[in-house]
Amino acid sequence: MKEVTEFYSIEEKQLARYAKALSHPVRIYICQLLSEQACCYSGDLALEVPIARSTLSQHLKELKNVGLIQGEITPPKIKYCLNREKWDEAQQLFKNLFKK
Repeated sequence: MKEVTEFYSIEEKQLARYAKALSHPVRIYICQLLSEQACCYSGDLALEVPIARSTLSQHLKELKNVGLIQGEITPPKIKYCLNREKWDEAQQLFKNLFKK
């Protein structure tokens, strides 16, 4: 018998990762902010998102770990932007899900 993890396709597993990363309103808000501009520094995001910097950092980490955003460190700042390739992939996976 197949393991439970072998039952799901690669696409289903990746879609679940994206969905989990987007499962918090703060992360969706961060993505909306980043979609409206080329990039944004973490300090500027901290001014826009009404949460503690440490909490913001955790949300950014979740989005970065799944690849939906990218961070570039230029001490002492970190610049974040959307990873357009991963966003295209996520959009396609969501479209395919709802076609079924």
